[in-house]
Amino acid sequence: MSNYTNLDLKIDGHVATLTLNNPPAHTWTAESLASLKQLVTDLNNNDSVYALVIHGDGEKFFSAGADLNTFADGDKGNAISMAIAFGEAFEALSNYRGVSIAAINGYAMGGGLETALACDIRIAESHAVMALPEAAVGLLPCAGGTQNLPWLVGEGWAKRMILCGERVDADTALRIGLVEEVIEKGEGLNTALKLAQKVANQSPVSVTLSKQLVQAARHTPPAYNLINEREAFVKLFDTADQTEGVNAFLEKRKPTWTNK
Repeated sequence: MSNYTNLDLKIDGHVATLTLNNPPAHTWTAESLASLKQLVTDLNNNDSVYALVIHGDGEKFFSAGADLNTFADGDKGNAISMAIAFGEAFEALSNYRGVSIAAINGYAMGGGLETALACDIRIAESHAVMALPEAAVGLLPCAGGTQNLPWLVGEGWAKRMILCGERVDADTALRIGLVEEVIEKGEGLNTALKLAQKVANQSPVSVTLSKQLVQAARHTPPAYNLINEREAFVKLFDTADQTEGVNAFLEKRKPTWTNK
């Protein structure tokens, strides 16, 4: 396994755990964004890994996003490079073959929240605080925040958070649909790992195709996606997992997935 800048990766069975580790606030750098993109590529090529859990080291920060010192000189060329790096890294995360779960264990600000928005599922600890405060410093979310946030919470709350700079606590995030669950402080990682273990009960091939269809609903009309849905269903009959899954059910045993 490669070394990833400011990212600690652990693989246990079918679950990969990614710990953001750039103290004190786990900010993203050009190097760590490139590492995230490579890490997702490596996981996509590892047929034995079905789920990815992401959390921040410690109990105060999930991630505070970009280090503003990066943009202090007003260099437009640097801005272009960082915008591309953020976009490529988080689009890779969003398109990860398996299921990604963000365990938000503290502040998730700016690019930190965009990290969680790029995941499939978000679990917040009770003390977590989430915001996209870029406009307060003359910037804007450039890693999917303006697109992913309104998809989850609706245009009104997205505008409150992006245009008004409103921070939301964990309970508010749950109420508006920004996160799927709120748990006690310190329990985020364990809760996310338990959920990730459930993914292992599903056919990883089925999960991959289903995830692609669900995410396509954001930009593709249902009439078109319904055709893709049926085609994907038939495509599964070319896989070993389809045969294994059906026969395991009929034989009343647990299936053994091969992700093929």
